[in-house]
Amino acid sequence: MLNHDELIHQLGLQARDAARSLAHCSAEQRNAGLRSAAQLIGKRQGELLSANQADLATAGERGLSEAMVDRLRLDPDRLDAICDGLEAIASLPDPLERKQADWTRPNGLRIQRVSVPIGVIGVIYESRPNVTADATGLCIKSGNAVILRGGSEAVNSNRALHEALSEGLERAGMDPNSAQFLPTQDREAVGALLRAQQSLDLAVPRGGKGLVKRVQTEARVPVLAHLDGINHLYIHASAEPAMAREVVVNAKLRRPGICGALETLLIDRTWLPHAPGLITALIEAGCELRGDPTIQALDPAVQAASDEDWDKEYLAPILAVRVVEDADQALAHIERHGSGHTDGLIADDLAAAEAFLPRLASAIAVHNASTQFADGGEFGFGAEIGIATGRLHARGPVGVEQLTTFQYRVMGSGQTRP
Repeated sequence: MLNHDELIHQLGLQARDAARSLAHCSAEQRNAGLRSAAQLIGKRQGELLSANQADLATAGERGLSEAMVDRLRLDPDRLDAICDGLEAIASLPDPLERKQADWTRPNGLRIQRVSVPIGVIGVIYESRPNVTADATGLCIKSGNAVILRGGSEAVNSNRALHEALSEGLERAGMDPNSAQFLPTQDREAVGALLRAQQSLDLAVPRGGKGLVKRVQTEARVPVLAHLDGINHLYIHASAEPAMAREVVVNAKLRRPGICGALETLLIDRTWLPHAPGLITALIEAGCELRGDPTIQALDPAVQAASDEDWDKEYLAPILAVRVVEDADQALAHIERHGSGHTDGLIADDLAAAEAFLPRLASAIAVHNASTQFADGGEFGFGAEIGIATGRLHARGPVGVEQLTTFQYRVMGSGQTRP
């Protein structure tokens, strides 16, 4: 039996071979592989739902949170969405061989900057089985081999999905090792993967703080990651009350357990006369509110917010609410307590919005829209491998373009350097 380092070395060799093969696959063949995989997932819906039921039963025994169970659950609609996502990725323009720049030097050398695959990407994730399909689809489309390691809570669902994906790629004439699934749930195998500089070019963690911190600490390869989604909306003095109510309720409660969910609401003091209607709408929709003294005074159901509440990613139907004096105070609060994920404002005053958004350090800045649009599918990317909150390479939803790098191509006619 192979030890962890030997296992990762073997998977890495297979992934390297597959990555070289992918680099020579046409866009049409990569697209055909994704469409073949989508068809197989559709045909195997019963098997996939049975595998997911086994995971849900285990989740119940382990006492996982409601948010975790919601992320884990598959149903016919979610499986259809997975298939639609693969089809959408296949329909995107080819991200490879794009000429990003092209110029000629005085000595006649022509230089081009061209998009190329990164190579082998390791994706380590929790809970959501759809990540198995999304990550595979995005990596294959962008010409990268992928090594997947899902969480133990979704092991049956992930394996069943991976089998369909791998077989679909093979039916299209592609190397099935283009998408590999780590065959063990041993945590030590993850450490071996993160140390495998010869096998891996990029690590992408998708999950909670503990997972992301571990990957960032142990990885010997570059990491593309995001931490919390402590997302804010600021209701400007000019905000139309009905719009504000609809947007805020959706941003918080559509799916409270996703990283794009609203966690803190900031209300301009000038807008306070409209606030009772919004507070009532949130409470009636099942949201627990934790507010400052001014917000508490509006409704006895509002609990007192502690200092810790301003720094929490609840991932639950709980919302922190605070009154601010103006846009400057709202921005100061977001800078201190935000996570750089998704923040914005609701305002009819376009000039106010145009002044506010550039001052946000967030990867995604929204105006008059729900924070739940922080999603690669909603951006037209087909899917996403995660939301990146760092400042380098990729920010916001990570789609196929963000999973490429570039190569400089220098073309001459016999030039030598003096």
